[in-house]
Amino acid sequence: MISSVLPTYNRAPLTFVKGEGAWLIEADGRRFLDLGAGIAVAALGHANPTLVAALTEQAQNLWHTSNLYEIPQQTALANALVEASFADTVFFTNSGTEACELAVKMARKYWFDKSEPERVEILTFDGSFHGRSAAGIAAAGSEKMTKGFGPLVAGFVHLPFGDTEAVKEALSDKTAAILIEPIQGEGGIRVLPDADLKALRAICDEAGILLILDEVQCGMGRTGRLFAHEWAGITPDIMMVAKGIGGGFPIGAVLATENAASGMTAGTHGSTYGGNPLACAVGNAVMREINTPEFLAEVNRKANLLRQGLEGLVASHPDVFTEVRGMGLMLGLKCVPAPGDVVAAGYQNEVITVPAADNVIRLLPPLNLTDEDIAQAFARLDATAKTIENALL
Repeated sequence: MISSVLPTYNRAPLTFVKGEGAWLIEADGRRFLDLGAGIAVAALGHANPTLVAALTEQAQNLWHTSNLYEIPQQTALANALVEASFADTVFFTNSGTEACELAVKMARKYWFDKSEPERVEILTFDGSFHGRSAAGIAAAGSEKMTKGFGPLVAGFVHLPFGDTEAVKEALSDKTAAILIEPIQGEGGIRVLPDADLKALRAICDEAGILLILDEVQCGMGRTGRLFAHEWAGITPDIMMVAKGIGGGFPIGAVLATENAASGMTAGTHGSTYGGNPLACAVGNAVMREINTPEFLAEVNRKANLLRQGLEGLVASHPDVFTEVRGMGLMLGLKCVPAPGDVVAAGYQNEVITVPAADNVIRLLPPLNLTDEDIAQAFARLDATAKTIENALL
């Protein structure tokens, strides 16, 4: 008999009932160090007092009106994002998946309005993840994502990750845009080198096509800059964000230049819940906390501390871990055993990590975790490695 919750998740046998900073408390009272942050969502930790206050204040005034009317909190958040980024305009969604849908529509509508409707192809990359909508799985293209869901949305060309020559060869008079994650999350914490991101920007400029960046997982301070592409010194034409922007409250956004967004006129897109007062009140609080030089400097300091310890962990447990990957507080440990086995061993030692492709576990902790939290991370990951090693004896 099917469960009342559609059985599409392989859930761990854990039930968390409370959160405090970087910690989750199980129903039986055990305290778990959360190095996953709800897959890079709880950017400021669990039950953050600033976010709780922002949500509570807004909830006592107004929850929802729809986008038939002006929403002051939405305008404030859009202004903050525009001021802090390359963008001229922002559309708010409820998730990264919805942001992907709009990014694809925006790129194709751009060319339609320029009287080149044949330009519908978007170049994407192996190992990518852009959500689980029809367009998102077609963009990723992997059998794991697409099997059984055909016919797939057409118009995506899949290329090897990091192969700029393949990009040049794939360009045609049908190419509308390039879509890429500066750091692949689900794909195994694979960082696109700055030189490659610069090369993609140059290719787009030369060909006159759009560059779309998916910063749903790597954005909002996770790499030590507000957005990951800033390290390469380039800007996209369109960018998707979500996860950390709401600190746990569902919200996503598409940021774009005025030129890239020129086709999206009144009636071309919409959302009932997108940019609602509750979500945007929290989003504004997140932006005020994260988007300061002091906060981002602390992210970089903690990232260096965490990475140094992880390198020591790899050296101490070569039969379990072989490599540290990533940037900032978006890190990965490449494993010898299956990543699911390492994650499960972590549960035994009350530490949460997130599995990914390429035999990697992800470490995506709250950006404001403490030095004491980091020390606990080393201790619990070391114990996890020992659990794996003992199982191999």
